[in-house]
Amino acid sequence: MNETPACPKCKSEYAYEDGALWVCPDCGHEWTPGGEKMETTSGEKMIKDANGNVLQDGDTVSVIKDLKVKGSSLVVKVGTKVKNIRLVDGDHDIDCKIPGIGAMGLKSEFVKKV
Repeated sequence: MNETPACPKCKSEYAYEDGALWVCPDCGHEWTPGGEKMETTSGEKMIKDANGNVLQDGDTVSVIKDLKVKGSSLVVKVGTKVKNIRLVDGDHDIDCKIPGIGAMGLKSEFVKKV
């Protein structure tokens, strides 16, 4: 029997699976179980994509979900390839330049390594 993970934001036990994402009905948070930051034994953080692959600076990734760009009417479509990413600490794990949109931050849980 599969164990339902608790919401990482509000710790609710009523999360449900929606495709590749888990959704919390209490706070509305969406996440992928493999998309979290992990710490290595040396103390540095490993950032993983939606499939659990470790990301590094300079990697090429593909967006797995339509993402609305905050403050505009633009949308980053599913399948958009982003080259030469840079990993950062903070709310968004990835700094990048997206063709036709420009510089922006992405969360690692919405990309997969190409």
